[in-house]
Amino acid sequence: MKQSAAYLCVAALWLLCSCGAEISLRKGDQKYALGEYTDAAALYKKAYAGTPSKEKELRASTAFKLAECYRRTNYVPRALSAYRNAVRYHYPDSVVYRYLADMFRLDGKPAEAEKNYLIALEYDPDDVLAQNGLESCRLIQQWKDNPTRYTVKKDPIMNGRYSDWSPVFGSQEYDVLYFTSSRKEATGDDINGITGMKSCDIFVSRKDDKGKWKKPEVVEGGLNSEFEDGSCALSPDFSTMYYTYCSSDPQQPRPAAIYKSSRSNASWSAGSAFGSSKDSIFNYAHPAVSPDGKWIYFVSDMEGGYGGMDLWRIPIDGRLIGAENLGPDINTPGDEMFPTFRRNGEFYFSSNGHPGMGGLDIFRAVSTSDSTWTITNMGVPVNSQADDFGMTFEGDLTRGFFSSNRGDGRGRDHIWTFEMPETVHKITGWVYEKDGYELPDALVYLVGNDGTNLKLNVKEDGSFTQRINPGVSYLLLGTAKGFMNYKQEMTADSTNQDREYVLQFPLSSISKPVLIDNIFFDSNSANLRSESAEALGELVQLLTDNAGVTIEIGAHCDYKGDDEYNHRLSQQRAESVVQYLISNGIDSKRLTARGYGETTPKTINKKAAEKYDFLEEGTILTEEFIKTLPEPQQDICNQLNRRTEFRVIRTTYGLFGSN
Repeated sequence: MKQSAAYLCVAALWLLCSCGAEISLRKGDQKYALGEYTDAAALYKKAYAGTPSKEKELRASTAFKLAECYRRTNYVPRALSAYRNAVRYHYPDSVVYRYLADMFRLDGKPAEAEKNYLIALEYDPDDVLAQNGLESCRLIQQWKDNPTRYTVKKDPIMNGRYSDWSPVFGSQEYDVLYFTSSRKEATGDDINGITGMKSCDIFVSRKDDKGKWKKPEVVEGGLNSEFEDGSCALSPDFSTMYYTYCSSDPQQPRPAAIYKSSRSNASWSAGSAFGSSKDSIFNYAHPAVSPDGKWIYFVSDMEGGYGGMDLWRIPIDGRLIGAENLGPDINTPGDEMFPTFRRNGEFYFSSNGHPGMGGLDIFRAVSTSDSTWTITNMGVPVNSQADDFGMTFEGDLTRGFFSSNRGDGRGRDHIWTFEMPETVHKITGWVYEKDGYELPDALVYLVGNDGTNLKLNVKEDGSFTQRINPGVSYLLLGTAKGFMNYKQEMTADSTNQDREYVLQFPLSSISKPVLIDNIFFDSNSANLRSESAEALGELVQLLTDNAGVTIEIGAHCDYKGDDEYNHRLSQQRAESVVQYLISNGIDSKRLTARGYGETTPKTINKKAAEKYDFLEEGTILTEEFIKTLPEPQQDICNQLNRRTEFRVIRTTYGLFGSN
């Protein structure tokens, strides 16, 4: 009898558990149908625990429903565990493998994700989301190994204990930031059954006089309600706000709608339904206004899309029912959400359907025609294995805010800053007298094919520094009174790495002879050696850039040898240089050749005196002086005397139509 009673007690307990599980499951289904996933998850968890392990089909179904609740509320660890239970109990729909793979990817385990995507594709080879998920697994390491130059960090001021997301700038000065939050200051007291937190409101933060962001506050006026208000966008003049409104009233559950509010001073009016979205059976959310103020972009699950949530647009005065889908380049069978614009027109959105790191990734979209787009994943570190979305830029600067739930085990969203370190390309130049010193009175003209047109002063040391733009071609002209112009041309690299371009501007005097360095002749000959080509090429360019100049080419010898021989040889050498210049396009009327032999020894200038400590400035290297020196020093002086120079004769050649 006692044994029979024990059996009866056990049976009664199983019956009670079974009934309790059935009730919890039924209530969970009701909550799930309303989108109250947090409440539904608690009921499914209770139902799963109360379902005997031998009831594999029911256990599999309940585990899958539980996993779906966790997935939809970004509770990745629990979703992963629940999907694995669904697989263990042979859940009949192969989509479970794709969802399980998604969770492994969100959990930072791409190898495990890849295995399950492959299983999903064995069942359904045409599953686009599984195909893209598999491609993602093969790209993740590549993205990690090649991060972008963005830096990201969690913002300490904008974030509370709960969820904060969808930041957007709210003034021309970019010193006001609106965002969505479920923090305790939000309107209303009820806990939202969808998120398990308070219904969110729109908050605002402003910069203080020192440019620091102040503690966020609830937006003033009638904008926020006791229900869900958030994911806002502003018109280009910042006077109108469009935002997402979700009534979580269990008595009258409605899809998400887009509402519109107007600002009067610092206060926002109560919202009203935009585009007749209030009584729709579809969800309309996440509005964004195009920079020209003519279009509203938004998210919807309305008919005619590509699956999940799609991105659409309508004219600012249009109706949602006639919306234009942005097409298959942007939309996938997954979810495309949180559209935003940069002031320059660049379009950004988030997607879990395109190949990505995991969850929602941020993408940049560039329109290539009326119907096609080029889509680019923003890469690491902007994107992570978690959800990343809601990117907003500070005007034309490559910095701003975005949302991410990375690093939060409960999947709560937080606001992060991003910034692309500026790529600095600059020119550093020196303007100086050829064979002399700096020219602090010089000017440098800078012209670029991007419209740059600048006149740059140089410093006391003859230097200048100027920031330039990558990929632009520039012409620079160094000028100074009493000197010939010197031109430089260059093109800045297109790289996003910092670059410094160092340029020299040796200006040639128009009042005294200028040494032509590195002119070489065969011994006892007027034949120019090939090593002279570079120096002579620079002289050709100098004469081309200074078309009004006529010059004399003067060749000099040392005192060794017969005077007549030296004179003849120097004349021939000067003529060789002139012929080279003529053969390279310089008008013969601008050139005179003169051989000086040994009659004009070199006078030592300050720079030469600094280089040779046995010589003083002003010394003339005559034969008498040189012979007083030790032999090695004599060789140096004779070498200095053997030189080729040019001297400017006129600067007005061709100026008045005659030569």
